[in-house]
Amino acid sequence: MTDAISTDAAPARAPRRGERLEVEVESLAFGGRGVARMDGFVVFVAGGLPGDRVLAEVTKGKKRFAEARAVELLRPGADRVPDRCTHGGEPCPGAPWQGLPYERQLAEKQAQVEDALRRIGGLDGFEMEAIVSAPEQWRYRNKLEYSFGAGAVGTADEGVALGFHARGRWDLIVDVDDCKLASEAGNAARNGVREWARLEDVSAYDARARRGVLRNLVVREGRRTGQIQTRLVTTPERLPRPPVDLHTTIEGDSGGTDGPTGALGEERLREVLCDLRLEMSHGAFFQTNTEMAERLYAVAREFAGLSGRERVFDLFCGIGTIGLTMAGSAGEVWGLEIVPEAIADAERNARRNKIENARFVAGNARTGVRPLLEEAGKPDVVVVDPPRAGLSQKIVRRLIECEAKRIVYVSCNPTTLAPNAAQLGEAGYRLRRVRPVDMFPQTPHIECVALLEKVA
Repeated sequence: MTDAISTDAAPARAPRRGERLEVEVESLAFGGRGVARMDGFVVFVAGGLPGDRVLAEVTKGKKRFAEARAVELLRPGADRVPDRCTHGGEPCPGAPWQGLPYERQLAEKQAQVEDALRRIGGLDGFEMEAIVSAPEQWRYRNKLEYSFGAGAVGTADEGVALGFHARGRWDLIVDVDDCKLASEAGNAARNGVREWARLEDVSAYDARARRGVLRNLVVREGRRTGQIQTRLVTTPERLPRPPVDLHTTIEGDSGGTDGPTGALGEERLREVLCDLRLEMSHGAFFQTNTEMAERLYAVAREFAGLSGRERVFDLFCGIGTIGLTMAGSAGEVWGLEIVPEAIADAERNARRNKIENARFVAGNARTGVRPLLEEAGKPDVVVVDPPRAGLSQKIVRRLIECEAKRIVYVSCNPTTLAPNAAQLGEAGYRLRRVRPVDMFPQTPHIECVALLEKVA
């Protein structure tokens, strides 16, 4: 049972977990949650959009703010549009901003990037360029991960459900038939695996009881090749041969999808990106929006300002996509990546595309830059594409030691780009240009490319 419903006129006290509040969402915080205010408290509401009046259940109460999730939309905001992708009567968890008109999504993302740079990084004097919009706002994802669970008893879903976790629940899976973020072919592949599981009566893994077999399904798509690759994640128990390309087994209660993997079909995913023919192993990182990845890398090439003679370092290079797209305009490209399998993919992709001026080295960016400098010499341009956590202080120092004229920073998190850019500014670099790229429509996630130049 939760506490009685509170309203805006409730006494001034910190909201408690489980309490329900009737609030009006005023704006959006970074990360996508709605911002509401009540008696001096700020309430961050997951699932709330500007103008919405919602009934929100508190999930975490602090002294001056609370975190909550919307459990009922009492009155939609004036700009809200109907949800297009729903599962089990709930909005798709992969599209939390689908209620915002797309132009409003773009405006919010652009504002949040600029705010992070100015407020967190204390940066100014840079050119904030217009966000690159996505031509396709739906069915753009080339990879989706689904979870197995128990289907509802007495319904067509009885036996096994395959879809997403219900909002705010780790133990309940909502069955999915048509996710509007996936292509029709990707949806068909998922549904085919679920029908196999029901036909063969293979059970979903129950973390509470620690029994069952099926855990997750990963569906990847070569958007330009038409290839669909499926990877089933299960416990080590015996099961009928599944209709998938790859089979991963995991012991224990791990909620991840990494484990020993065997090939039952095609082992590598094939894709075409920026006119390059690529192949990648199942664990390799690849942008989940192929079409927008091309636009993102085009911005990175533009900011690099290559004339055909430069030495380029591509740090966090993955399977080599950014470096390989720049190789034709550079003198030489050197890629550094900590995952050996990704380096092997990058080398194969260079050979496959007859690119002879690109080399790839397996190594940690923190410890591998100095050996790379000794082997290759100092670069003219360094491209970095770090994870959401950004660059550690040690990696920033290694980056400064490169003494490159230009640094092209591809960021998936402006709140970590901002302090990194400020640290580089203290070392003599100036933030010149920033251009956001909308890789993930219907979500609050935003990528951007920043150009930093060494001040003479």
